[in-house]
Amino acid sequence: MENDSTFAGLISTLRSAVDELSPGDRLPSSRVLVERYRVSPVTVARAVAQLAAEGAVVTRPGSGTYVAPRARAAKDTIDTGWQTVALTDRAVDIRSLSDALSPVLPGSILLDGGYLHRSLQSGNALSAALARAGRRPDAWERTPPNGLPELRAIFAAYTGLAADDVLITAGGQSALSMAFRAIAAPGSPILVESPTYPGALAAARAAGLRPVPVPIDEEGLRPDLLADAFAMTGARVLFCQPCYQNPTGATLSADRRKQILDIARASGAFVIEDDFARHLAHHETPPRPLITDDRDGHVVYVTSLSKPAAPSLRIGAIIARGPVMERLRAIRQVDDFFITRPMQEATLELLSSPAWDRHLRVLSVALRDRCRDLSQAIAHHCPNWTVSRPAGGLHLWVTLPPGVDDTALANAARQQLVTACVGRRYFAAEPPGAYLRLSFAEAADSSELAEGARRLGAASLRG
Repeated sequence: MENDSTFAGLISTLRSAVDELSPGDRLPSSRVLVERYRVSPVTVARAVAQLAAEGAVVTRPGSGTYVAPRARAAKDTIDTGWQTVALTDRAVDIRSLSDALSPVLPGSILLDGGYLHRSLQSGNALSAALARAGRRPDAWERTPPNGLPELRAIFAAYTGLAADDVLITAGGQSALSMAFRAIAAPGSPILVESPTYPGALAAARAAGLRPVPVPIDEEGLRPDLLADAFAMTGARVLFCQPCYQNPTGATLSADRRKQILDIARASGAFVIEDDFARHLAHHETPPRPLITDDRDGHVVYVTSLSKPAAPSLRIGAIIARGPVMERLRAIRQVDDFFITRPMQEATLELLSSPAWDRHLRVLSVALRDRCRDLSQAIAHHCPNWTVSRPAGGLHLWVTLPPGVDDTALANAARQQLVTACVGRRYFAAEPPGAYLRLSFAEAADSSELAEGARRLGAASLRG
């Protein structure tokens, strides 16, 4: 058997030969290479295998060895610089959708999620519903642009409005994007709660709108500052989450509901009501949607099922009245014609079955217990943190002590194998302090939540 120098010499010779051939040309057979270079068949086989691993040749059993297609040389790399000029400054900023933090390490406890742990999802019921829907003869037929009438009727029942006022969407995020584009012209201001849902900030900015923050407190949006914001900016749109707000969990108080609607009416403005958490109540019946108290079509209502059911159930709805609904329907047809029928049929099957009501009852108890357990664990391990305990939703909103940097703390937490959302992501402008958002829904169980709180406490001491 030849030594390594013989093998290296053959590899070098064959590389030179390959360079002189064209892609697709056949190399001499192994027998010819053995005779030509006076090496053993084993050495030839090793050399061909090495060249194949490098991508220089391809072997075809029973046919031979051929020169592989050439990789594009660096000098031939396409120049896309011209696109920067053509695209101008209309970049879509998605930085608010993720933390610019260190990578998540294996074994980490996830307290930064926005969905349910798999054990809390309605996966089995949804799979059964999808199977039943798939057996329908018309499962792959097109649907009306507005959505299946029966499904629209279910969403309409949430608000007391008519099914004709409902437009089925591909989840809540898609609905928000449609609403922002339909209601406000690029360059317009849009009032948002402060803090608020980062996905709404990203969608508003992608539509060319300028988010203007309006502070909230434990009773929700502050009407006094809302009136000032409308007067100062001339805005004609407010985005809000009156029920179990993300990230704070606050619910708009009964006294403020009428004030918010009166201010919007006086300002000639729309209110985009994001009711994503209606099915995430812990121990009480959630307040009715704002749109039920709206007489003149100021409220555009958005809801979805991704949070209470499963992340990939991308089905939601927009409910609105008047010309704004006509515009939304037009955008729907321009964007995608209609939402895929099998998913609509499966959603209809799910929402119409007894399994859905059972799922919501079990989920309510589980979220209540997890919220309590994480709150208590944080109080024990991080006693100088202030934690809001919501009546619904998936998260705790934590106010950190003065002088603490939320980004540095979240990075330190990752080194302790626990993740948390940095609070500054939820503000359209400068945050008034340091905050974290902690999910109690995506961990495996309450023992994991307790361990996550312990690790957060360790991170706070190191930070």
